[in-house]
This record gives sequence, C-alpha cells and structure tokens, in this order.
Amino acid sequence: MNHSNMCNPGNGRLNALIGPSLLNSDLSMLADEANRMLDASADYLHLDVMDGHFVPNLTFGHPVVKCLRAKVTRCYFDVHMMVAEPNRWIGSMADAGADQYTFHYESSNDIASVCRSIKEHGMKVGLAIKPATAVEVVDQFIEDVDVVLIMTVEPGYGGQKFMSDMIPKIEYLRSKYPTLDIEVDGGVGPSNIDDVAAVGANMIVSGSALMNSKHPKDDIMFMKNSIQSHTSKQNATK
Repeated sequence: MNHSNMCNPGNGRLNALIGPSLLNSDLSMLADEANRMLDASADYLHLDVMDGHFVPNLTFGHPVVKCLRAKVTRCYFDVHMMVAEPNRWIGSMADAGADQYTFHYESSNDIASVCRSIKEHGMKVGLAIKPATAVEVVDQFIEDVDVVLIMTVEPGYGGQKFMSDMIPKIEYLRSKYPTLDIEVDGGVGPSNIDDVAAVGANMIVSGSALMNSKHPKDDIMFMKNSIQSHTSKQNATK
C-alpha cells in the first residue's frame, strides 16, 4: 500500500524526491520530528533499520515503525533494512506500514526471492549497495526493483562525510537506465546536491543537513530545484 499520492517511485516517471533520514532526529520525539520534516515539504521519510549484525550499530525495528505510522498516516515510508536476514522482516514491515523495503545486495544470496516477497507484500522494492560493491551487480535485477540505492557513506552510522568517488556509480546507472529511480544516501545536502543531481540521482536521502537545519523547507526546495533542473537538461539531450 502506498500511503502517499505524491511519492510513487518505480512508475517510469522521474520525480525530484527528498527523504529526510530520521536517524539524525531526536528519536525521543520521532513523530514530531517526522511531521516537522513533512511540514517542510519532504516527499518521503527514510527510516534506517539496523540489526547490530549486518552493520555494527543498532537502531529500531518494526514495532517503532508501526507506532510511527499510527501518528504519521499520509507519508511514504522507505525502510532501509541494514539487516543480515532481509527476508525475515518483510511481513512485519509490511504490517507496520512501510511503503518501500530497501535491502542490501550484500545481505542475501537470493536477491530475486527477496524482491518477489517484498512485492507480494505490497511494497516497492529498493536494492542498496555498499561503497565497496561494484555497481554492475544490480544489472541483472533491474527488472525486479523499483529503486536502486547508492550508498555514499559506509552504512551503519549517521553524519558521515560524502564519498565523492561514488558519483560514477550514479552516472553508470543513469546512462543505462534513463527512467530508473536512483536514490543516494550519505552526506548529501544543499552544499553538494548538484554533484549527485548532475549525474542523475533523483531521490535524495538527507540526514544531518536537514535535521540540523534552521530552515529545512528552504533547503528541501533548493535540493528539489537542483534535481529538477538537471533532470530537464538530461531529458533535453535525449
């Protein structure tokens, strides 16, 4: 089920979408922080789920997501599953109200099966790759996924510095798949949005830059305008 009419990745139309990462928020006020970002014109919310195994950190799971959904009913939830067993939590996250289930290529030996199960549970499929993983590994799964997430930091912690050497991965995907929704997560904000938008990223996860901003609405609109500008240029050259 899609809880937002405005955010619908995987539909063949590229839209500029900004998703604040709530990992960088005041977690004691999760619903308030979520609504603060939505009031600032965020398109979706990015929820980082860490199990302490696939990554060393530990955050929250499906009970918290379900409680948040009860407070935030009309918003697209992208759950970023940094977990060792992605198949294990699909049903629980669907029940909790997740719209997109983004799991890591490195976490499963049967990517296609995980993708099928996610779709069977009514969620969009996101496939993420770590910085050390070659981007070409996603080619065989493009027909199975709605979104490819390029990590521009090492997964597991918020507030890291953007890894500019990941930019060629975005460029590769956009050149091969003109209508693919390409999500970028890690160290992206108004200061470097042009770097990723210029090569084709259209879904931006932004944590510290937005959560710590005094003017998050201005920053979100600035980033969306950058994506839209570059998307228009890319379309004009086709």
